[in-house]
Amino acid sequence: MRKLLFLVSFILLSQYALIAQNTIKGTITDENQSPVLGADIYIEQLHLGTTSDESGLFELDNIPNGTHKLSISFVGFNTENLELTISSEEKILEISMTPSVFHMDEVILSAPFNKLQSENVMKIESKSIETLKKAGAPTLMQGISNIPGVSEITTGTGIGKPVIRGLSGNRVLVYTQGVRLENQQFGSEHGLGMNESGIESVEVIKGPASLLYGSDALGGVLYLNPEKFAYQDETKVDLSQSFFSNTLGSNTSVGFKTSKKKIKFIARGGLNSHADYQIPDGDRVTNTRFTEKDFKAGLGLNLDQFVTEFRYNYNQSEIGIPEGIEEQSTSRSPDLPYQDLNTHILSLHNHFYLNKSKIDLNLGYTVNNRKEFEDEHDHEDEDHNEELANQDEDAHEEEHGDEEAALDMKLKTFTYDLKYNLAKMGKFETIAGLQGMYQENKNFGEEILIPDAITNDIGFLVTSTVSIDDKSSLQGGLRFDHRNLSSSSFIKEDHDMGSEEIVIDGLDRSFSNFTFSLGYKNLFFDKLTTRINIASGFRAPNLAELTSYGVHHGSNRFEIGNPDLVSEQNFQTDLSLEYGNKHIEIFANGFYNVLNNYIFASPTGEVIEDNQIFEYIQSDANLYGGEFGIHFHPHPFDWLHLESSYETVIGKETSGDYLPLIPANKWANTIRVEFNGSKKFNEIYTALVLDSFFEQNKVSVNETVTPAYNLLHLRMGGKLVFDKMNIGMNLSFNNILDETYISHLSVLKNDQIPNPGRNIVLGLNFNFL
Repeated sequence: MRKLLFLVSFILLSQYALIAQNTIKGTITDENQSPVLGADIYIEQLHLGTTSDESGLFELDNIPNGTHKLSISFVGFNTENLELTISSEEKILEISMTPSVFHMDEVILSAPFNKLQSENVMKIESKSIETLKKAGAPTLMQGISNIPGVSEITTGTGIGKPVIRGLSGNRVLVYTQGVRLENQQFGSEHGLGMNESGIESVEVIKGPASLLYGSDALGGVLYLNPEKFAYQDETKVDLSQSFFSNTLGSNTSVGFKTSKKKIKFIARGGLNSHADYQIPDGDRVTNTRFTEKDFKAGLGLNLDQFVTEFRYNYNQSEIGIPEGIEEQSTSRSPDLPYQDLNTHILSLHNHFYLNKSKIDLNLGYTVNNRKEFEDEHDHEDEDHNEELANQDEDAHEEEHGDEEAALDMKLKTFTYDLKYNLAKMGKFETIAGLQGMYQENKNFGEEILIPDAITNDIGFLVTSTVSIDDKSSLQGGLRFDHRNLSSSSFIKEDHDMGSEEIVIDGLDRSFSNFTFSLGYKNLFFDKLTTRINIASGFRAPNLAELTSYGVHHGSNRFEIGNPDLVSEQNFQTDLSLEYGNKHIEIFANGFYNVLNNYIFASPTGEVIEDNQIFEYIQSDANLYGGEFGIHFHPHPFDWLHLESSYETVIGKETSGDYLPLIPANKWANTIRVEFNGSKKFNEIYTALVLDSFFEQNKVSVNETVTPAYNLLHLRMGGKLVFDKMNIGMNLSFNNILDETYISHLSVLKNDQIPNPGRNIVLGLNFNFL
């Protein structure tokens, strides 16, 4: 299969590398026909962009024949998304932009047809990293958790696991650089594994997206868009620096990018380092420290009818695993136990333009090495697994001196995604695709939590959208997936049966599923947008759920897998209503999710070596809830914004018991003022935010009730502009009142350890033009 895909790339590249290029020119004006200076003009898949000059003029060169989507955006105006068919050497446009007081409409890349959010049949949340940074979060995942409907399971400040509408773990798929992120994400103590450095924006699909992404997208998708290349004939250098008072932390990012007519290059390095976090009584939670190093690079090439983009990301982090409030320290070097994580991500995106149709071929390769170092570990199984641990010994080096990792797993993943965008037929657009994954997991430590295994995925999909008229559209699709999982047997000490050892048999399981989606969007009275979507999803059980037997030290429990588990399947209905005019926006998003064969770890009531025993079982369940909000912009106070949103989710087994790890209901209120300022000091803002978390008393049998609490935050900032440089400044006061609270989704909740107290965050961004 891999050889076939590379052969297709070579043939198409050879066939279309010599066809002539075209130019797009145009003028951008406002509603008064005055020129707009500084508007962004961008063609996403070509990685081509520029800005309009003082006369509103722009020009883009090196455009291949075919159909392209041109996005024009500028603060204070509605985003324009034009579909252009280019077949001549020059295309001249005249574009008039209309004002908007709320936000810029954005092109959504996680959806199949790359439309503006306002045009999408499916409701997808999108936030820029710049916006998330204003919240002063120490990690990318904490920033994302401010999006309505998104939460995080935390273990201190360094480990955050995404939760979308009550679903987490392998039910939420993460995409970065256009490929799926695979980093042993099956456990709640395994963090996101991504640094915000070099990420442009995040998109959130809240609901089953198996049609587009296959298994593990049953609960939703976090789609991380990489930083854009520089605009044509530009070179930019930037430096950002943030300081955190609570953790005495520092987050640094340095980037360089340059772009010529046919070739583009980008590189960025980041360092994020924090000491133990401090709770309101002044104590620090021991070993919540972490250090993360990140490097990203990209190369883009435009060769007539062929466009390619190569991206590389290396992420290395050392994260302490907290066990209580003990010795006080401001060290950044983790104590035992801790995790050492190394991830390499390589992606190659190719676009072949065939006049009015297009072929996309995306290839990804990820290597993840996860190690856990402990105070003590059992050597009983070492001799039994010696041969296994010595496999590929020459290629595997210990990086911690005399320390030996108790748990040491290396996961290699190759993914491929081939899509054919058929030529548009009237109002119909159609995509047919083939996706797959080959994954290999190997153990090198003396402890084995999950076995050596190989996973093979292949999926076929077709999806279409039709614009019924200017106000309504319909989109649907069908997909078939097949997964084969083959694991090796391994030997563990049997703490339960009284014998010295137990053999965990190998598996050879296959899972096949059909999924579908159907959505309808309509605009009533030019103000009210209605979206109705129904979709099915599935998730095959992972290795931990099928085969684990032993203490998982990160979660402090003894886990026993179930080799007879079947795939989870769900059916979700979504209803989204949005009303907007010049002064008010109102939204209401409701969902009902029927989830069959829901897999979860249930306590047996027994204990081994001070660790509770958990067994994986299945049950049917239902989840329902939604997000509701209002954004008021009163006239004539153009500088004032009042925002309020409420989010809720309830998860229950059909037996009546509540599901575990369901976030508490949240009510967020914001008063924000914004000023344009002067040419030298602009984009000035101040915001007062009150986050109210309600009591979570709808808990599973192994959870405790979490009391209600309120968090008050103050945020302010602006931008200084010079001839060759601009400086962005953000100042955040999080948890101003130093409230003592425990999040319901905190892993440290069982030990009654509070979340962080007051945190003052200063962020500086230097952009050299």
